[in-house]
Amino acid sequence: MFESFGFETLTAPQAAVLFGLAIGVLFGALAQITRFCLRRALVIGEDRRVAAGVWLMALAVAVLGTQAAVAIGWISFADHRFMAADLPVLAIVAGGLLFGAGMVLTRGCVSRLTVLTGSGNLRALLVLLVFAATAHATLKGILAPVRTTLGSFTLPLDSAALPGHPLIWAGLIALAALAFALRSGNRFGALALAAGIGLLVPLAWVGTGFVLFDDFDPIAMESLSFTSPASEALFYTLASTAISPGFGSALIAGVVLGALATALTRGQFAWQSFESPRQTGRYMGGAVLMGIGGVLAGGCTVGAGLSGVPTLSFAAILALGAIAAGAMATDRALRPAALSGSRAAIPAE
Repeated sequence: MFESFGFETLTAPQAAVLFGLAIGVLFGALAQITRFCLRRALVIGEDRRVAAGVWLMALAVAVLGTQAAVAIGWISFADHRFMAADLPVLAIVAGGLLFGAGMVLTRGCVSRLTVLTGSGNLRALLVLLVFAATAHATLKGILAPVRTTLGSFTLPLDSAALPGHPLIWAGLIALAALAFALRSGNRFGALALAAGIGLLVPLAWVGTGFVLFDDFDPIAMESLSFTSPASEALFYTLASTAISPGFGSALIAGVVLGALATALTRGQFAWQSFESPRQTGRYMGGAVLMGIGGVLAGGCTVGAGLSGVPTLSFAAILALGAIAAGAMATDRALRPAALSGSRAAIPAE
């Protein structure tokens, strides 16, 4: 479709960079305001229900918007990696558990840490760099054998997506998510902003898979994601003369810029760093776990969760479930006092 716009100096890959930057800025701004993060919805804390309401409102809109675009015929996930007939179940489960554990150790999933980087959090910046390097090593470097070995254990599926009519599943998931979100104690404004985050998911799918589709200069159909894009952004930063930027690397840059602008505007920008060597070690360990886990699971809480679940893929749903299980198990293991009913203090992000 892209060639029908008649652009003479802008190619589809170049337009994808600008589009990724715009989507990233919007996500960064909205996530900074709402403190959007699945970890906060899973760990023990007073704002757990509020955080879950924000995340589920975004998911409801993402599911409905994505499946509406599929029903109209704008996009299709038939050839997407989420729909592989052989499910790498061991890699997904192991990766999800590792990622969930890592995001508890680092006090934030990768999307949240990218946003925090824009607000002056140097802990988040260092975690993001270690995460990106580890993810790249797992994708193409020294840790790639771990990925290929675990990925070789597959489970053949009759269908890679949920059985039955997709719009029925979309409606059920969205209704359940909306029901929780509306009873989560969030104000209307917060839920409206969360809905805006969810809307970015189908907007990105349609933008890269339909509007920017070009037979002569094709680009990948992508949406909000942070594992592979973080790796791409790091590699582009180190070798920009050898490779070109893409939607993913521009997305990461946009998220940081959007969060930075919003934090400055709202008076929320503040330099923060590590408090002790012990804390530094915990964060670095969590970054490594998330880097390996994000690649094995096929995405993070946003890539496999917010963007993946709307595809109705078994792989994405399994990955999100494993991430949640890993996060909750790690949180409870680190804070046994919480199991007895006492309130444990939650360190700041």
